[in-house]
Amino acid sequence: MSKILKKPEVLAPAGNLEKLKIAIRYGADAVYIGGQAYGLRSRAGNFSFEEMKEGIAFAHERNAKVYVAANMVAHAGDTEGAGEFFLTLRDIGIDAVIVSDPALISICFQDAPGLPVHLSTQASATNYKTLEFWKKQGLERVVLAREVSMQEIQEIGEKTDVEMEAFIHGAMCISYSGRCTLSNHMANRDANRGGCAQSCRWKYDLFEIDNGVSKNLVDTDEEPFSMSAVDLSMIKYIPDMVDAGVDSLKIEGRMKSIHYVSTVASVYRRAVDAYCADPENYVFDPAWEEELWKVAQRELSTGFFYKEPTEDEQLFGKTRKIPQYAFAAQVLEYDEKTKIATLQQRNNFGVGEEIEFYGPGDTGFKQVVEVLWNEDGVEIDRAPNAMMTIKMPVDKPVKPFYFMRKKK
Repeated sequence: MSKILKKPEVLAPAGNLEKLKIAIRYGADAVYIGGQAYGLRSRAGNFSFEEMKEGIAFAHERNAKVYVAANMVAHAGDTEGAGEFFLTLRDIGIDAVIVSDPALISICFQDAPGLPVHLSTQASATNYKTLEFWKKQGLERVVLAREVSMQEIQEIGEKTDVEMEAFIHGAMCISYSGRCTLSNHMANRDANRGGCAQSCRWKYDLFEIDNGVSKNLVDTDEEPFSMSAVDLSMIKYIPDMVDAGVDSLKIEGRMKSIHYVSTVASVYRRAVDAYCADPENYVFDPAWEEELWKVAQRELSTGFFYKEPTEDEQLFGKTRKIPQYAFAAQVLEYDEKTKIATLQQRNNFGVGEEIEFYGPGDTGFKQVVEVLWNEDGVEIDRAPNAMMTIKMPVDKPVKPFYFMRKKK
């Protein structure tokens, strides 16, 4: 008899309205966004209430959910207007708000009753008793600390019925998540109030002082020292996450591109569906990981899930090159009779280059660009201008919102 599994939601980041729609088209069950206050991504394209309304309508029509991150650490004066903010979120139909500060949680319950509250990873929940505490406060879900191990998640799942959400892909903090003040020191920007300057990812020279003489510890053929961590990827371990009872698999990256969002959401959608459909006969598909490498910015690891990270999870030493693809164009239209696609350019490409098309639920195909026309029908060698409209023959049928990429 096949075991019965609870399928977790695939939760994708959405830094703006376009990314929200793309994430859902490419398989996300839910997205998390930021409003124009109380979040931790001041540089993301945060949503106005009107944009939220459009995003909610789009999501709910497709049985997807929208969560709003309001997970800043609130100092004196930061809570002014929070009650009205949460009430508006409730009234426009937001499915839940992600909060870390007890003051904001209290205000939300008081001024916006009925709006579900999820505890942010910034609150560093690492054990089942913490989840039970927050359950008593009225929270429905806890986003686990990034520092929890798989063994700890399994124990939490066995001892509490609070919904668990866990990060499975994306950037990792080199410090203890939600506790870093390096940006405050280096750039006078408060990381826990939306201003992280990512000082850990800056390049540093290392010197040793010996008898008053300064010696450079970094060889000239090596990358400058960085406190930067590699990225997280749990694509090979989806069965462990599902079996542990994780309710929501969260992808990091509200400031990442639609190329990243579409690719990562699609890959995890396929993996989750494959395992939950037939766990006994599930086989990991190496093509999933290959897809993730196409949008990878750094090497990938399993973070804290199976062991304490070491120097192997830190970026320094000799340059480690990662093959990357560039987002080249988006499909606007496709003529089945002529097999010609109308595209909107996103990066410079030209005749003779190998490109790859992919779309929602479609693993994609490669071909060589043989001919290009501009919007006036004039044949051109390259598409050099941002957002220009071009046409080209395509080997296989494509649809609007398919994307085209090329190797960098």
